[in-house]
Amino acid sequence: MPIDRRSLIGGAMGLALAPAARAQDAVPYVLGTGTAAWPPREHFKLWPGSPPGAPSSLPANNFTINGSFKELWLRGVSEPMVGVYRPARPDGRAILSIPGGGYGFVSVENEGVDVAKALTPHGITVFVLAYRLPGEGWAQRADVPLQDAQRAMRLIRANASKYGVDPAKLGLVGFSAGGHLGAMVAVGHADRVYQPVDAADTTSARPAYAGLVYPVVSFTSAGFEARRSNGLWGEAADAATIARHTPLNRVGTDTPPIFLVHAIDDGTVPIQQTLAMIDHCRMHQIPVEAHILEKGGHGFGGLHLPKDAPGRLWPDIFARWTATH
Repeated sequence: MPIDRRSLIGGAMGLALAPAARAQDAVPYVLGTGTAAWPPREHFKLWPGSPPGAPSSLPANNFTINGSFKELWLRGVSEPMVGVYRPARPDGRAILSIPGGGYGFVSVENEGVDVAKALTPHGITVFVLAYRLPGEGWAQRADVPLQDAQRAMRLIRANASKYGVDPAKLGLVGFSAGGHLGAMVAVGHADRVYQPVDAADTTSARPAYAGLVYPVVSFTSAGFEARRSNGLWGEAADAATIARHTPLNRVGTDTPPIFLVHAIDDGTVPIQQTLAMIDHCRMHQIPVEAHILEKGGHGFGGLHLPKDAPGRLWPDIFARWTATH
């Protein structure tokens, strides 16, 4: 069935792959396109038991290969987890990469695995987040992705020595709906969206910096005024839920430095989203750097822009910028 990011945020034919048999607990399922198999051999689950708000019947893993680039998308994420990608020469920096997909799927290859390929040569350890999807039966659906993202940040920090990273140098980068989630972590890292489950939950989920690539920062303004529904809360939400999940209006003194990348010709997430975020960061004196591309469209992720396109260099520029924060 075709998936349109425009309707999910508010694409391509998907070839369903049957989940592989569990060969061992360390690798619960391995699917994908060779180098983008998911999960990687080194990974960790987010929750010791069932995730918060689990339905009586968990969603079934539904991984598909999609689009002209033949990339892996995740749906039916019943066991949210983080894939670990270590650089050959780690320098202590760490980044949680949060793929997009309109909260209807997780574009784990283009905006996760490929991001790791682009950033690990810079000495950065990359953690790719496979988060639960709000519309798959979980209670408090609008908080489900933030639960997973906060928990991931806390577990990375709590186990920093294991991964050879500096907990003070842990940031994030998010794409599209994952950019919304990354922005939510930036402004809502202390929101109480789940009950603590262990000692890791005493650590901070605040990122040292947040990279937001063609992000959604408001579902009700900045080019989205006409949208009536989205993949986060569905057809409708009360005013308090909408306000809490509008990171644009929550930028404040505790917001970390922000790095933005967006193409003017993006037909899915309007460039106004990034322009508005720049304004709000400047209003609150939050350090902000933005790279506005003439061309690039939506969903170019880590590696999909042409090699001669200026925007292809954004991971290198982002890596340099993180070193200053």
